[in-house]
Amino acid sequence: MIGRLTGTLAAKSPPQLLVDVGGVGYELDVPMSTFYNLPAIGERVSLLTHFVVREDAQLLFGFLTAEERSTFRLLVKISGVGPRTALSILSGLSVAELAQAISLQEAGRLVKVPGIGKKTAERLLLELKGKLGPDLAAPANPVSDAQADIVQALIALGYNDRDATLALKALPPGIGVSDGIKQALKSLSR
Repeated sequence: MIGRLTGTLAAKSPPQLLVDVGGVGYELDVPMSTFYNLPAIGERVSLLTHFVVREDAQLLFGFLTAEERSTFRLLVKISGVGPRTALSILSGLSVAELAQAISLQEAGRLVKVPGIGKKTAERLLLELKGKLGPDLAAPANPVSDAQADIVQALIALGYNDRDATLALKALPPGIGVSDGIKQALKSLSR
């Protein structure tokens, strides 16, 4: 079992990496959340890994955080969710966003991830309920009803969860829904 790799980042092409560890190049698939936080090519990198051995392939998946790897491992245990689908989920939602969607039973948030249909989203909600930990399920800042409405409106307009949440953080506290949506759209259009 390969649990961690530390070496030089030799190449990166989403979602694959090549990490040179003592002259041996390891190919890894990583979620986009990990990919965006990687150092430049030629720099040192340390990744936690998950090794999958199948009849037709040996696959290595890499993660920058222990939370991502443990969430990946929970996801692949679910019937109908393989490693590629689990990577897609972790690329579309952060671990905290996934935990929040599970705790609030928001199937609509999961269906927006490529490769996740309604049945798979419902299975995820059912099987992951209570497994992602209470510390991850609660958002960092308590969200008011108005803030939740603003985020939902932005998502309905086609923005992803991350952009909507970032736009919300830029708004003054206590802002109304309609004014908040207008200001958020202005900040997102920049």
